Amino acid sequence: MTINHGDAIVALDAQAVRESVRLVGKITAADLDRPTPCADWTLHGLLAHMTTQHYGFAAAAAGDGDPARWRPRRLGPAPVAAYREAADHVLAAFAVDGVLDREFPLPEFKNGQKFPARQAISFHFVDYVVHSWDVAKALGLEAELDPALLRVALGVAEAVPGGAARTDPGAAFAPSVAWPGGSSLDQVVALLGRSPGWRPPAPV
Repeated sequence: MTINHGDAIVALDAQAVRESVRLVGKITAADLDRPTPCADWTLHGLLAHMTTQHYGFAAAAAGDGDPARWRPRRLGPAPVAAYREAADHVLAAFAVDGVLDREFPLPEFKNGQKFPARQAISFHFVDYVVHSWDVAKALGLEAELDPALLRVALGVAEAVPGGAARTDPGAAFAPSVAWPGGSSLDQVVALLGRSPGWRPPAPV
């Protein structure tokens, strides 16, 4: 039976999150100050953001729209373990029976607007495709994501609104950049404002 991508979004999201966990597992204490493709964040800052987002989306899956669930979290003395715990938490929240019949209140999107579960999880999914790439680039590694998953991610990325909203403070994604060709993952990140050719700056 052919599975509709909408119904498969939970499994696709889980694949992206697990890849992020694999890559984060490569981080050492010495790596935490590394720059990332997210200009405002070191690797530590990116991890803190990713961890916070997992808890925010997990709360939304349970119908909890309290903005406090999205406040930045401290990673503590074991950042990799803290991230892994957050990832397990959101995967469990998305795996609950009936989750796809719910609406997710997302305080960070349009003043707490509620979104159908499939759409909300697609936001999380494409975010963790991109964040897997971010972590990989910061570490000089490659993200390993299935081509079928990337085809879905590309469709989600193409549907993200462009225009002036991409330049607003706190915008989820920067304006799209030119895609010079290459992998599907590079195309996804270019659509969402990352330069596929990003490299860490040379040490001073």
